[in-house]
Amino acid sequence: MTIKVPLFKTFSDEKDVEAVAKVLRRKTYWATGPEIQEFENKIAEFVGRKYALTFNSGTSALHALLLAHDVKDKEVIVPSFTFIATSNAVILAGGKPVFAESEHETFGLDAEDVRKRITPNTKAIMQLHYGGFPGKDTEKLREIADEHNILFIEDAAESLGSSINGKMIGNFGHSSMFSFCQNKVLAIGEGGILLTDDEKVFEKAKLIRSHGRVELNEDYFSSTKDNDYIEAGFNYRMPTICAALGLSQFDKIQEVISRRREKGQYLSKHLSQIKGIRIPLEFKDHFQVYQMYSILLENEATKDKLQEYLTKNGIMNKVYFLPVHLKTLYKRNYGCKEGDLPKTELLSSRILNIPLFPDISKEDLDYMIKIIKQFFDSIDSIN
Repeated sequence: MTIKVPLFKTFSDEKDVEAVAKVLRRKTYWATGPEIQEFENKIAEFVGRKYALTFNSGTSALHALLLAHDVKDKEVIVPSFTFIATSNAVILAGGKPVFAESEHETFGLDAEDVRKRITPNTKAIMQLHYGGFPGKDTEKLREIADEHNILFIEDAAESLGSSINGKMIGNFGHSSMFSFCQNKVLAIGEGGILLTDDEKVFEKAKLIRSHGRVELNEDYFSSTKDNDYIEAGFNYRMPTICAALGLSQFDKIQEVISRRREKGQYLSKHLSQIKGIRIPLEFKDHFQVYQMYSILLENEATKDKLQEYLTKNGIMNKVYFLPVHLKTLYKRNYGCKEGDLPKTELLSSRILNIPLFPDISKEDLDYMIKIIKQFFDSIDSIN
């Protein structure tokens, strides 16, 4: 396949290059230093949380979050329509993932289905904010969690900067996390962050992040003193270079979001004219950051044929996501099977992601629109 239009490209400029070079020229601090703390402070303030803690990936941030909240031997209700890290992190934290249906409008958890799956052993509900779009049932899910005195956690990996009624996503749960890998709103290669207002969770997560080490006032490599270790922790620290890049990217976050929204809405304006495509839905009082652009087709056969046609014409595309509960791990170890989540399985069979990134050109957007229209015109002529 010759790719004419990639699914995404990382947005960067010379200021990003200089931010990384500055750390390299300093020749010290590879996972500590002022950039880490500054980046944590900026994200915490941006989202509106008391505490923020950087990690080397969104997955490690989510794992540490679940360990800090102690979900061991407890059930955590999660979507199956998600990246596998959402549910795997529950297993790695000693809990049991319980899959629930996703609604077909914003692709977050379906609140009414979640309600049916709560048991006396349920510790948490984990909402997914898909592709930069706030989950429409977010406030209802928090109410359900409070009603049952269980945790509400946000997997907001894809949705930094989105909001509901002016309240930032990442600020609805007891704790939340974001990802900074290459296709995210803030793209720093790899990285993640945990956000919470709970000091105990924050302090526990700090131990988990760095070998269970009690940090001194001085940096570990800037002190002659030895540290105590009170937990068995991981090496989940974010490299300082990534934090420096994150700070530089953060200075451009409003521009990045504006570009994503502009390009996404341009696609929607033109694709909405095609019968057989459902464009992403913009709910009233929701602010979307268009981390991905997903269309829904009428059925799986049409989706498969469109995917083949796009690929033939050099347009990268991908299904985000196929159901997690049907992966071998979950069928083998948890007895999951086809038919367990019919709404999710139907959703995954009809969804398709097409290219969208901050500096995608109008020419590439128009090319995609033209190819998609050609595909549907060819179907109409056959019918």
